[in-house]
Amino acid sequence: MGEKKHKLLIIGPTHGVYGGMEAFMIAIAEAAMQWEEYEVRICFKLVKYAKAEANLINAAEKICDKVDFIDRGSLKLFNIIWWADILHVQNTPPDVIFTAKLLAKRIFLTIHNWRRTEKNIHNILWGYAAKCADRRWYNSKFVWDTWEPIKKSNKSDAFPTVSKFSSGWCAPEKRMGFIFLGRWIENKGIEEILRAYALNNFDVEKYPLTILGDGPIRPAVLKLKDQLNLQKINIPGFVDAKTKEKLLISAKWLLSPANTKEDMGLTPIEARSVGVPSIVTRDGGLPEAGGPAAFIAEPGNVDSLAKCMQRAMVMSDEEYLKRTILAKDSLKGFLRPIEFYRKAFLDKE
Repeated sequence: MGEKKHKLLIIGPTHGVYGGMEAFMIAIAEAAMQWEEYEVRICFKLVKYAKAEANLINAAEKICDKVDFIDRGSLKLFNIIWWADILHVQNTPPDVIFTAKLLAKRIFLTIHNWRRTEKNIHNILWGYAAKCADRRWYNSKFVWDTWEPIKKSNKSDAFPTVSKFSSGWCAPEKRMGFIFLGRWIENKGIEEILRAYALNNFDVEKYPLTILGDGPIRPAVLKLKDQLNLQKINIPGFVDAKTKEKLLISAKWLLSPANTKEDMGLTPIEARSVGVPSIVTRDGGLPEAGGPAAFIAEPGNVDSLAKCMQRAMVMSDEEYLKRTILAKDSLKGFLRPIEFYRKAFLDKE
């Protein structure tokens, strides 16, 4: 008979769709399924009114044979936590953490969101729950500073949460223009991108602009595009992974000019993995995500963004090549390999 396996529960909240946090949970589970000392289970806690959509269900069940979707307040939660030896919890849900603490389980947290400062019972409980963990990992130094602003605990660390990156590549001399990837919501900087692009009066053939994604502000974005007479920019909407990769690797610069206190900024990291540098704003975790090769604009400032875009386009080929190399190579000391979790979950120190 082999040694008894450690039962690892990867648990976190979800709106029912396949997003960044869900992709991270599935990536950890997929890796842990190959680690012989672990038995793996995933639990998605549906937020109020949410339902699990097929893309999330299929992605999770494809890699793990123990997957649970539970509603808020479900009595099944206790049994699921009872099953586990080790919990890897996303954020700091008190119901999960206090139950796990009561049952003397080992608790590891990945905290994805910056801490709000309002004095209410919700924030007090979440703050206390965070202190119950054996280890806390924040997805950026910005997020870490909001949770531990005065003194950093020796139980804590900060590094990005990532899943899988593209392996594609396009020669720097063949890349053109700018690309934005993301959900079309307020304060993501899409309107600022359009205004800055128009302000520079870029030749769309020489310096194309592609805006991927969709979302609730689409009518306002399309209206502004028409007002600025930007008829020739590329707005393909949502695309499949292969098309997205092709568009990303063929762009010279990624644009991520949010004004939202962005927790981390996955797309600049994704761009760096294929050697595409970014123009980001001094917003939340974006400067960290953009890294040393990025240009940094001021949040919500069209003129600042326009100057960064102009500087990027007049850059010499030699300097651009240096930035592509720096963007990619600097990830090595920034990211943690997924094997990090294998040892960490069993480390008693």
